[in-house]
Amino acid sequence: MPEISASAGRSPLRDLHVPRPVKKSKTVYEGRVWDIARESFRLDPADKSREPLTRELMVHPGAVAILAVRTKLTTTGPREQVALVRQYRHPVGMELWEIPAGLRDVDGEDLHQVAVRELAEEADLRAREWHTLVDYYTTPGGSSEAIRVFLARQIEEIPDGERHTRQDEEAAMPLVWVGVDEVTDAVLDGRVHNPSTVVAVLALGAHRAQGWRRLRPVDAPFVPDRQAPGADWSA
Repeated sequence: MPEISASAGRSPLRDLHVPRPVKKSKTVYEGRVWDIARESFRLDPADKSREPLTRELMVHPGAVAILAVRTKLTTTGPREQVALVRQYRHPVGMELWEIPAGLRDVDGEDLHQVAVRELAEEADLRAREWHTLVDYYTTPGGSSEAIRVFLARQIEEIPDGERHTRQDEEAAMPLVWVGVDEVTDAVLDGRVHNPSTVVAVLALGAHRAQGWRRLRPVDAPFVPDRQAPGADWSA
């Protein structure tokens, strides 16, 4: 196999947004949150000699997650802590420690607005300082779900009378503040498995190591996805 330069032309390493034209698409399952589609496409649209590939995929609205960090004064000095909630996840039959997160399921909300709402609804918290921490696809081999993880700092608790009333799985989610080093150890030891938590904690360590100079603004361009303005996923 010929070697391909990851940064041809001296451009930075980056994923390429080159969706193949979809020749046939059918929704085979409509769910409460996401649908399953069956789509046919050619890897090389110009090569008509090969039969199109057919794949099933989850068409997902996307989500945000929030790594809320506060500095707690202790007897040994200031200590950075991360807000975690514990939520039951039925597909894996586990209660997972997670950073607050939620779906992009309200029309007209930009990513930052979704994050502000979800941090309030899931953790009864708000923040005065926001940055984009990291973006990622959860399962690009089978789902269109794209997640932006925000870093929230200068944290405040929402007064009791202004708090959101939780329902279903969210009704019994405890909130804890855990030291950054302890959460990092839990991730590296394989004791914490939620993907947004894993990605966010490792990204936090990388940003700290680089002196926070690579933090992006809250309105930084988002990874291409099927909900992004201007994204061309048509035939």
